[in-house]
Amino acid sequence: MSTRRTYQQYCGLASALDVVGERWTLLIVRELLMGPARYSDILANLPGLGTNLLAERLKFLVERGVVHQVDVRGTGAQLAYALTPVGEQLRPLVLGLARWGMEFVGDLRPEDTVRPHWGFLAVEAMLDQSKVSDVDECYEFRVDDQVFHIAVSGGRASAVKGAAESPAMVARTDAATFVQIGAGRLTPLIAMVTGRLALEGDMDAVVRCCDVLGLETGMPARHAGQVPPVAAV
Repeated sequence: MSTRRTYQQYCGLASALDVVGERWTLLIVRELLMGPARYSDILANLPGLGTNLLAERLKFLVERGVVHQVDVRGTGAQLAYALTPVGEQLRPLVLGLARWGMEFVGDLRPEDTVRPHWGFLAVEAMLDQSKVSDVDECYEFRVDDQVFHIAVSGGRASAVKGAAESPAMVARTDAATFVQIGAGRLTPLIAMVTGRLALEGDMDAVVRCCDVLGLETGMPARHAGQVPPVAAV
């Protein structure tokens, strides 16, 4: 077992922080919430994290039963890291922390890293099931080179990787703009006007999508009709 600092407190919260409270650990968990990932991919998506420290963090998480190695191709030639069932229990906690952290997202700085696949977890974190409409439909997001969607069915909404079959709305944008909209620093309307967001589909579907994500559209009163596509920069 790795030798690490501990709070030495007989408490559930302190025990949790003994496992995931170290710098970078929750960000490693965030990467694995998207699915199994190779060591090199985790390292590439966490600039500033040295390879030795990543190896130490992963080793400790494996020892604690939070992470395990999986054979993604069944050949033994390409091993990846994945969350165990115990690790998956962190999902609602990480999503809740991500949602809470949107309050503190500031301006994008030149040194800041942003990845389009983080948008998927952002959408999952932002979903408000109390605001889901009774209309079964899908809202698709194309963030840089990543595609995912929200599927609404039976009064529940879920975030799904990949394209939707027949989306009622399609949004195209870049990762930084997506984060700024999610943080409430930019409305979809302003993003469209400035060419940073393109929306296509039914206006009512756009409004329903914004409702379930807790976003202020900045658009005029609801009315039926199509949203004209606006080319994103």
